[in-house]
Formats: sequence, C-alpha cells, structure tokens
Amino acid sequence: MREWWIHVGLICVPLVAVYLHIPPPQLSAALQKWHSAGEFFHFRGKRIFYKESYGALGSSDVVLLLHGFPTSSYDWNKIWDPLTQRFHRVIALDFLGFGFSDKPRPHRYSIFEQASIVEALVAHLGLSHQRLNLISHDYGDTVALELLYRSDQNRTGHLIFNSLCLSNGGIFPETHHPRLLQTLLKDSSILATVLTRLTNFMIFQKGIGEVFGPYTQPTDAEFWDMWTSLRYNDGNLVLDSILQYINQRFQHRDRWVGVLTSTHAPLHMIYGPLDPVNPHPQFIRLYVHLVKRSTITILDDHISHYPQLEDPTGFLKAYFNFIHSF
Repeated sequence: MREWWIHVGLICVPLVAVYLHIPPPQLSAALQKWHSAGEFFHFRGKRIFYKESYGALGSSDVVLLLHGFPTSSYDWNKIWDPLTQRFHRVIALDFLGFGFSDKPRPHRYSIFEQASIVEALVAHLGLSHQRLNLISHDYGDTVALELLYRSDQNRTGHLIFNSLCLSNGGIFPETHHPRLLQTLLKDSSILATVLTRLTNFMIFQKGIGEVFGPYTQPTDAEFWDMWTSLRYNDGNLVLDSILQYINQRFQHRDRWVGVLTSTHAPLHMIYGPLDPVNPHPQFIRLYVHLVKRSTITILDDHISHYPQLEDPTGFLKAYFNFIHSF
C-alpha cells in the first residue's frame, strides 16, 4: 500500500509543479531586437507594445499591421523591411493579451476593446487625420472589420481608411474551423483553467505546425520565438479569455460581414489555400459571393494559414500590386 502512494506522489508532484509555475523562456536575440526597437503607450492603465519605422522618403503613406492569434506583431518581421522601402511609416502593435503587451487576468477580452486600442495608438502617434492602409491577418481581420465599421459609420475620433488588405481570417463563422484545443479553451471554463497551465512547447508546436504548409514549416528557432512571445507575461493563462473572440464573431456576424460587403474602401484578400482553419474552396467561394468589390490573390497551393511567413515574397507582390491599383 505504501508503495502505491509513493508512485502516486512521484506522478503528482511534478504535475502540480507544472500546474503552478513554469518559468517563461528567455527572449532570443531576434525577439530581443524586436522588443528593443519598440515602444509602449498606455491604454486605460495597460501597457501596449508597438513598433514603428520610418521608411520611404517623399511619401506620406502609412501602413498599419494587425496580427493574428495566438502570436504577435513579430509575425510581420519577414515583410517589415520591404514595407519600409515603400511606405513612409510602418506600424505594428501587440494586441492586449499578446506578445509584449500587458496580459491582464481576469479580463474580458473583446474585439471591440482591441479596436479601441488601435484607435488610441493612431491618436497617440498623431495619425487621426491621416488616411491609413491596413494589413491584417486572422484575429486581426476581425479587429480591422470593427475599425472599418466605425469608420464607415462616420463616427468622430476614429481612423480613416485608405485601404484594407485581409489575409486568412475566420471572418465567416460558417466556414471557420477552429482547432480542437481552441474549442476546448473557449467553451469549458473548468477544463480551460487546467489546459492553459499544462500546455507546453511540444503541444504548442504541434498545434501551430498543423496550420502551416508541409513545405513551409517554421524553423525550430521560429517555433520557439512564437512560444516565447506567447509565454511572455504568462500569456498562456489568458488564452481562454482571448478565444471568446470566436463566439463574438457569431454574435456580431451581421455587423462585421455587413460592413465588408457594403464598404467603398479598397479591399483585397491574400489567401493561402491550404489553410485548415478557413479551408479552400468553401471560404474563398463565400468571400467571392459576398464581397463583390474586393480583389483577391490566391497564393500557391502549398501555402497555408500564415501567408506572410510562409511566402513573404508572394505576399508582398500581391500587396504591392493591390496598392498600386488605385
């Protein structure tokens, strides 16, 4: 009997230790460089990280980048320098709960709050009266649609769109297929409390790897940078709260899909067709059917959910063609 309890203890002690605390990994040199090049501003008492670069001389064009879930502004690192050669200012932020920004808990994370954070950043940078080009991905697509809704409603104090380029986001709930872990985290408060603490690098790597193409997988260092950004400030512990955005997409579908179908802002979609989250051809067929004023670029067949990381050259070519078209 005593040996049985010893075995249980040997199993439980490390599990409890894991549940209570796993020290976050150290920033890589690349992530440290990204962090050092950025700044913070305050939104309702929370610190929000952003990075800004000045580029092309003789241009007043500004591009604002909105990242996806569960990663960060570092998603744009492969296209950052080429964008600075085309635009006067290139700006990206980490949404609240992501990357280097604060990750409060408990907290009711929402698309509406993230949109207000973007507006606050635009005001902080003195760009409230500047026409902005937005590039968004995944979660950032929905934030962009909320910003577009506010802009098209002619409400004062919000950013002014010059253009919007979306990429591989679950903008249509009916064609969106969240991963199993995402579904478990967003729908089960008790289980989510355990899962957010027990999720480790191997589980994370497997989950993220599944939404990249087989020939465009991140390197080990890139996987580790994504994981490090997530774990920074215990970001793993707020995943279940942030994932309520999936439910918000259902609740506010008419608002966000409605503005996408009615806006007169120049629109473009860059799409990786191997995406298991927004699968081909269902997603793109619905997009073509509903968003008739948008142009579309479908990348090579082996590109999946992260086109800006999997095919930065193709992504940039598509984006610059779009920008030069109006």
